[in-house]
This record gives sequence, C-alpha cells and structure tokens, in this order.
Amino acid sequence: MKLAVVGGGSTYTPELIDGFARLRDELPLSEIVLIDPDEHRLGLVAAMAARMLARAGHPARVTASTTVDECVAGAAAVLIQLRVGGQAARDVDETLPLECGCVGQETTGAGGLAKALRTVPVVLGIAERVRAYAPGAWIVDFTNPVGIVTKALLDAGHRAIGLCNVAIGFQRRAAAALGVTPDRISLDHVGLNHLTWVRAIRLDGEDVLPEAMENHAEELAEAAGLPVELIRRLGAVPSYYLRYYYQHDQVVEEQKSGPSRAARVAAIEAELLEMYADPAVDAKPELLEKRGGAFYSEAAVALIASLVGDRGDVQVVNTRNGGTLPFLDDDAVIEVPAVIGVHGAAPAPVDPVEPLYRGLISHVSAYETLALDAARNGGTDRVRAALLAHPLIGQAALADDLADRLIAANRAHLPWTVSR
Repeated sequence: MKLAVVGGGSTYTPELIDGFARLRDELPLSEIVLIDPDEHRLGLVAAMAARMLARAGHPARVTASTTVDECVAGAAAVLIQLRVGGQAARDVDETLPLECGCVGQETTGAGGLAKALRTVPVVLGIAERVRAYAPGAWIVDFTNPVGIVTKALLDAGHRAIGLCNVAIGFQRRAAAALGVTPDRISLDHVGLNHLTWVRAIRLDGEDVLPEAMENHAEELAEAAGLPVELIRRLGAVPSYYLRYYYQHDQVVEEQKSGPSRAARVAAIEAELLEMYADPAVDAKPELLEKRGGAFYSEAAVALIASLVGDRGDVQVVNTRNGGTLPFLDDDAVIEVPAVIGVHGAAPAPVDPVEPLYRGLISHVSAYETLALDAARNGGTDRVRAALLAHPLIGQAALADDLADRLIAANRAHLPWTVSR
C-alpha cells in the first residue's frame, strides 16, 4: 500500500513513521511518499524516516518530492499536515489578538480564522492535484483548523475525513488511569473540532465517568486545564480548548506574561532538525514528545486501515453532520464517533445534546460557515462577518479592528488582497 504525506518535512513526521513501524501489521505499507516544498527540511526528515524504518525492519521505501502531482499516483490515502506560513505565521496568530484583548490561539478565535484564511485555498489546491493523479485516494486532513478545512474539502466533492488527536489522547489516558487496554474504552465524545465534551467513558460498554469523577477528578481537570469544581459541575470533561471559552480573560492574562507556543515550538523544531541531520539517529527523540500531536500516528493508522479494509469499527473523526446533531445544518462538519468503512464515515447515534453545550456548538458552527466563506472567497467584509459571529469576539468595533490587523499581517498569504 502506498501512502503520501503532504507536509512531510514537518519535524513531527518521525512520530508518524514510528507509528507506521509499530503498527505494520495493521497497515502494511510498501511506500511512503513525503511531500514538502522545503527541500532542506524534507531531505533531513526523509532520511530520518528511512533510517527509522530500516531499524524496525520495515520493508516500506521512503521517497521525497517537492510537488504533489505524479508522486501521489497509486496512493491509497493522502495525509495533509501542512502549516502555511510556518511557525512565524503561527506566532502572529497567537500574539496579534492579544493586542486587542482576545485570546491568542492558532485554531480558536481570531488566530484560528487567520489560519483558515491562509490554509483553505492551499489545501483545496492540493486536493485538486490528488483528484487528478490519485482519484481513488482518501484525503485525511490533520491540518488545523480541521473542522473548517474538512468542510472545505467535502464541499468541493473530495473523499475526505478530518482527524484530530484529542479524542484518542483522552481515550488512552482514561485506559491508563483505569489500568485497562484502550480497546475496552469508548467515549461519548460530541461537538465540533476543538470544541468537544466527553459525556461518558464506557468500559466494556458501561459508563464509568461518574466513578472517574469521584476518584480521578484532579486528573480529569488537569487534562482539561480547568478547575475541578467546574468539571464536577458540568458532569462532563471538556476538551482543553474549552478553556479558551470558559476562562477567556484568565487565559489572555497568562498568554501576555510569557512567550507564545509558536516561539517554544520553533526552538524545539530547530533542535529536532539538528538531531535528524545526524546519520546515527534512527529512533524518534524524546524531545519530539514536546512537539505535540500525541497518538496522531495511531489514529491515522486506524483510520486508513478501516477506510481501505472496510473494518466497520467506530472511531472519532470529523465528518458531515447529516442529521446527527439536529440543531445543526446537515452539511456542517462535526466531531463524533463514526463507523468507518470503504464508503467513509457514518456518524453513530448521539444522545441529545444538553443546552449548555448545544448553544456554543451552534454558535461556533455558524462562525465556521462564515469563516469558510471568507477563506474561499476573500474580502474584508467576509472576514469582519466571521469575527463578529465568533463567540470570543462578537463586538462590531473589535471585529473590524481585528479584521484589518489580520488581513495586514497575512497579506503575503492572501492573494485576494493584492488589488486592494
């Protein structure tokens, strides 16, 4: 089986390769194509990937390319994990909103919109190349903001599914806390990408979340970055990204007092690239754990194996709503457990969503519709509308100010600004 990774020059790619090597029986790969426009990084990462596979005795060959086109021909799946503008653009996403008193985050709020504006056109262009050269391939998107990018791909008619590591990370931690294997744990995980709540932790089908709340409340609160009292009051475990909503002002003050996450990751990446350049290094460095994206490789392997092998198992993915959450449009993209097979993802039934969560989900989903319109079609008015609709912004003067600042800061990545 042939697999292509767009953004293969990422310092995170060795984590993927490690997963492919460990789970070789689940996903028997014969070729892994790494694609990235940065030749230097691509060369270092591709060589590192080849050494890792050789050390593991994995038969797959690694090839590298700076263009999509012919190199994806014959691929069963194409993973997209790119970052338009690199860590420098991310740093702007995380710091510029702070100047206006808004949370600075690369997938949430104003920073998330800026990233969508840069990213959606690029991903859609790549997807068209995949459709031309590998029309049967599945596109698995790990590029943030995953929900918006996945909707863009689906709206354009691509065979696409969005993937995030939040759910699998929580499942793995829950299994470890309970002392059981992960396959015995399933989650009632509902919402949008980076806007989800775990309402049940099922061990062999029985909900043990109440017991976990009683015995492991501190650990659950730490995972969510929220106070124990709030977790208990909710009776559910929010994803870490809900902290940007539930404690917005506190987070803003914290962010103002320290370096951005982008700055820290850039330093980690520089160190990792030095390690990858060493021909003696043939295993993923421990430092990679600080890069983020834990368990992504396992989630990717499971998803691709089910798409190709029609396994019909249940995995948490980003896919069309299709009536699953009746308060959202059918074409909205949601993040829920779904049955995965050769025809894609079919969301599993979801218990009615409580008003406390339903309201915020509806609000952010509406914002995502406007954000995608701005990303596809450009225009200052569309950017302003998306910001005005976002629950973390929602004031006309603030939305207008942020729109002007975001557009000016990202002009190099927004072709529609050239004539303005």
